[in-house]
Amino acid sequence: MNIHEYQAKAVLKEFGLPVSRGVPIFKPEEAEAAAKELGGPVWVVKSQIHAGGRGKGTFKGAPEGAKGGVRVTKSIDEVKQYAGEMLGQTLVTIQTGPAGKQVNRLYIEEGAQIAAEFYLSMLVDRETGQVAFVVSTEGGMDIETVAHDTPEKIVTFSVDPATGIMPHHGRAVAKALGLTGPQAKEAGELTTKLYAAFTAKDMSMLEINPLVLTGDGHLKCLDAKISFDSNALYRHPDVVALRDETEEDAKEIEASKYDLAYIALDGTIGCMVNGAGLAMATLDIIKLYGEEPANFLDVGGGASEEKVTAAFKIITADPQVKGILVNIFGGIMKCDVIARGVIAAVKAVGLEVPLVVRLEGTNVEQGKDIIRNSGLNVIPADDLDDAAQKIVAAVKKG
Repeated sequence: MNIHEYQAKAVLKEFGLPVSRGVPIFKPEEAEAAAKELGGPVWVVKSQIHAGGRGKGTFKGAPEGAKGGVRVTKSIDEVKQYAGEMLGQTLVTIQTGPAGKQVNRLYIEEGAQIAAEFYLSMLVDRETGQVAFVVSTEGGMDIETVAHDTPEKIVTFSVDPATGIMPHHGRAVAKALGLTGPQAKEAGELTTKLYAAFTAKDMSMLEINPLVLTGDGHLKCLDAKISFDSNALYRHPDVVALRDETEEDAKEIEASKYDLAYIALDGTIGCMVNGAGLAMATLDIIKLYGEEPANFLDVGGGASEEKVTAAFKIITADPQVKGILVNIFGGIMKCDVIARGVIAAVKAVGLEVPLVVRLEGTNVEQGKDIIRNSGLNVIPADDLDDAAQKIVAAVKKG
């Protein structure tokens, strides 16, 4: 689960981390009061969306060369002007894709005198099972570009959960950023607090870009992006309360109500599969035969008829879907149960696009009989390769 920058900074502030003062607003008329509360003389008006690259982004319909989603000003009148120009508009960044995201919130923040910009992030290293730090002197830039062009400028290290954060980790951060003396000590304290926040809140990713050295020689988290481990949210009702569903795909929200693993994609073939590995293979083979999947959808090993029906409704709610492929391997899940669920779902939601069903495993013959005798226009398939070719052919034909 992701949260907005202003929410992330509030979380970091709980752990004593240095962040700038700011005020979130939701209406243009709130901008003047927010600016006066902060006092100036410099303000930063920041679009709040769940995507990076806001500063370089562009608003749909704005004149070419218009300012991006993060703007600096020395005037309260301009704060008001920018709020009016940004709220309710669609911001397109390198991470949103061409569709962009609507800006429903702004963060009015006090300006900062910046002497240097750094990059610092934390994430869970799945290979080591440890929390990893990624640190670079190249803050404020696309870290992917830095990694590609100058990988030697990125320093990474992991923290053993058996020991937790240690003084040498703070020294590693200070050394990577070229900090000495009091600033090195400050880097050590910051490292300790970041690790405490990351582990206490069950974060999966924490990115500070940029982490800045201010004009008076102190470190400050000038931007913050946080993702939380969705499997641990039951432990953090305070984090769940920060969820902004307007930033999420409505189909993914609906899928979560039925415990379905669903991710919307950009293709034309809807997929319903049981098992993450089989689902990935299904997506791959669709691409192999020249089409793009419209979603990743894993109904799991114990899907009920209700779950299958819900999955079908979610798939067919996507107007881009031109065909559906059901690919089920019945181990724990029985093929006849899936078949009945598919038939019930088709009757419940209607079917206006081609449907290919491939069943294999427990009670497969019973499942195929149910499909054959349903009277519905369902195309049976013998194996995954056959299924992929049939659905791709049907979509291209129709």
